[in-house]
Amino acid sequence: MFIVKNRKFFLVLTLAIVLVSLGAIGKFGLRLGIDFTGGSVMQVEYIDERPDIESVKGAIVAAGIENAVVQSAGKSDIIVRTSSLAEPERQSLVDALSLNGTAELTQKKFDSIGPTIGSELRTKSFWAILLVIVLIVLYVTFAFRKVSHPVSSWKYGLAAIVALLHDVIVPTGFFVIYNNYVGGEINVLFVTAILTIVGFSVHDTIVVFDRIRENLRNATNKEEFADTVGKSLSQTIGRSINTSLSVVLVLLALYFAGGESTRDFSLLLVVGVLIGTYSSIFLASPLLILIKEQQDRKASKAS
Repeated sequence: MFIVKNRKFFLVLTLAIVLVSLGAIGKFGLRLGIDFTGGSVMQVEYIDERPDIESVKGAIVAAGIENAVVQSAGKSDIIVRTSSLAEPERQSLVDALSLNGTAELTQKKFDSIGPTIGSELRTKSFWAILLVIVLIVLYVTFAFRKVSHPVSSWKYGLAAIVALLHDVIVPTGFFVIYNNYVGGEINVLFVTAILTIVGFSVHDTIVVFDRIRENLRNATNKEEFADTVGKSLSQTIGRSINTSLSVVLVLLALYFAGGESTRDFSLLLVVGVLIGTYSSIFLASPLLILIKEQQDRKASKAS
């Protein structure tokens, strides 16, 4: 199959994409929201027409409130995220949002998160992602325990975790670049999206691996491992692409027709689903062949 024959190209391409993503993360950094750093969030509803976002941002800056993140929500709401606000500052924010009384509004929500809670949430989010990845690797190793030739079962788990790391790093790099030029922040919805991407990606990878397992059981001794992998990819690639496209179409509908508050979430999922599909086809399976080739080289040197 084309993918198997050109596996070195796809592995190098994947490495280049990961390095670009890591470079973007290192250059721009992770812009954490108040969910992780602490701060205040206010949501207001305008009785009449909602003012222009840029006018609202200007009024907030004029009120002395810096680094505020302003988003529209629904047809008449605006959500503002800032650093922690005392009561006088909260009132100043309300005045700014009303454009000094020229726009009538109703305050729907005002919440504050302390820095301690934000730090705890940040730590728990990190461990949640790490725990999910470890459990997935353990599951893959267990599921493939009866297929230990020519590649050990735990190496299927190793290939899966490399693909998962790729599926976490690349969407994060994209989101960091997106935030730098468009605006946005990393919040709980970001963590939810990453966990969803991980689950979708490993599902796609396991489908391919499972077909490899079935073909290995039925393969003759003369069939090369690379040929078995190539045949398995040919049998599953159509299903993987069709499934991903159906999910992407739903997410695009959510992106264009949904509210402002879920737009970044749906965009990240679109990128993550596409990246996850790519990794299950162009990374995880070729990586198994690479592992097999390294085993053969070590065996030939030992003999």
